Amino acid sequence: MDNGSDEVAWRFGAANPALEAASALSIRALVHRLYGCVDRSNPRPLAPLGHGDPSPFACFRAAAAAEEAVAAAATSGKCNSYPTAAGLTEACSAVAAYLSRYLPYELSRGDIVLTAGCNHAIEIMMAVLATPSANVLLPRPGYPLYEARAALGGLEFRHYNLLPEKGWEVDIEGVEALADNNTVAIVTVNPNNPCGSVYSYEHLAKIAETAKKLGIMVISDEIYEHCAFGSKPFVPMGVFGEIAPVVTLGGISKRWMVPGWRLGWIAMTDPKGVLRKKKVKLDMSYFDGIGDDIDFCTKLAKEESVVICPGKTNNHKHFTCLICCGLFNEITHQWKSWNFLENKRDGDFF
Repeated sequence: MDNGSDEVAWRFGAANPALEAASALSIRALVHRLYGCVDRSNPRPLAPLGHGDPSPFACFRAAAAAEEAVAAAATSGKCNSYPTAAGLTEACSAVAAYLSRYLPYELSRGDIVLTAGCNHAIEIMMAVLATPSANVLLPRPGYPLYEARAALGGLEFRHYNLLPEKGWEVDIEGVEALADNNTVAIVTVNPNNPCGSVYSYEHLAKIAETAKKLGIMVISDEIYEHCAFGSKPFVPMGVFGEIAPVVTLGGISKRWMVPGWRLGWIAMTDPKGVLRKKKVKLDMSYFDGIGDDIDFCTKLAKEESVVICPGKTNNHKHFTCLICCGLFNEITHQWKSWNFLENKRDGDFF
């Protein structure tokens, strides 16, 4: 409130401990701070050994075919509209087909959610899991964004150890000791960041069996998929989706060396459908005929191929919003032919 002086008591800007904790765990903020400490007058060339982005270096140029495909899509005029919440249908289908090449089962586009990079995928998963009293198991050493996003969302996280004497494998006994009835997921990073290890088929199977024993899902961060340069081949965690439900996080930034393109995904590599069965569904059986604006819009789209926006999306239930973009006259001529409205009173929905 204005206290009569020139000073205003602004109501925003109060301390946010969760945000401060998340900010303290930002690896990029820390690295940029270190770059700020470099003496630019020093004649020696900078050795950027803390830099995780290969794209500024000429020897790591993105493939010409990828650049041409993006340019063609941008100039086609076909990719400028809003996609579905999960992403463009064609892109989801392409990611599903790509991941399916390395799995013993086929993914569909409905198993994929596109994200603005793999970091966005991490943010989504930590937010989804942040229910009261829930906790997740995170690797140590590990990628700090998991802790940051969990802290920001109020999700408890517990660290299990990676064992250096065993090639940075997961401490399975430690995981079992950490978990309790409120544990909902374990996060694995394979190939591993920051340790560089690649887990064997046998070790991944043990992780899946442990998750099944504990009744938790596996969140498998595979942003470095196929970046395996030793004797161990990369094996997707989704191969073991029959044992325990797996959510795979990935993207194009590392393998295709284009982190600035910000394209990632969340894939439900869960052939038994455990994750889908756990979703809560609304029982609409008590509705007689058209129950509300969403029901109306659904029937309109199904029977008449006309898509309008239900008012509920704008917190205005039982109304609809027509965004006609020049088609208003054509649409209004169709109203009288909509069969499922023949017994409705004038003004029921319009």
